Amino acid sequence: GIISLISLAVLSYERYCTMTRTAEPDTTNYRKTWAGIILSWTYSLLWTVPPLFGWSSYGPEGPGITCSVNWHSNDANNASYIICLFIFCLVIPFAIIVYSYGKLLCAVRQVSSIHRGPARSREQRVLVMVVVMVVSFLLCWLPYAAVALIATFGQPGLITPAASIIPAILAKSSTVYNPIIYIFLNKQVSEMV
Repeated sequence: GIISLISLAVLSYERYCTMTRTAEPDTTNYRKTWAGIILSWTYSLLWTVPPLFGWSSYGPEGPGITCSVNWHSNDANNASYIICLFIFCLVIPFAIIVYSYGKLLCAVRQVSSIHRGPARSREQRVLVMVVVMVVSFLLCWLPYAAVALIATFGQPGLITPAASIIPAILAKSSTVYNPIIYIFLNKQVSEMV
């Protein structure tokens, strides 16, 4: 889950950098691609290893068919880890996504204010794609984050195993949605399909 969140943030920033660059991208240089992959996996590893060394713990999630952070313990050790996960693995990636797509949209608007016609429709397509990607990110991860925070800081037993299934499935399937959104909302790609 964390690698998918971080990957979405890295991809949004990379898309912003690629789209706002004036020079043609060098498609033969994979150094930035590998740097993004290594950064994503390293950052994710830094946040998934601590429970193995005693900062919180892992255990069965929901009905016991998946494993996740122990959301149901509300001691200080566990609560501090969950707060850090919430900030560093949800809030910050989401802020990067909003910043990147917001800046990308501003750049497209700036270009379209100079050029009328096709640039205006391109701006509208980019706006729709950005809004759909951000909304899908929120729909996938906010229910999961809310359930985790309620399970940690709410009354014991408030979140039943059955109630946690849908948010967990949404969150863990989130990496599937961005490519689908991109394919169907990108005019160049959808014309080929």
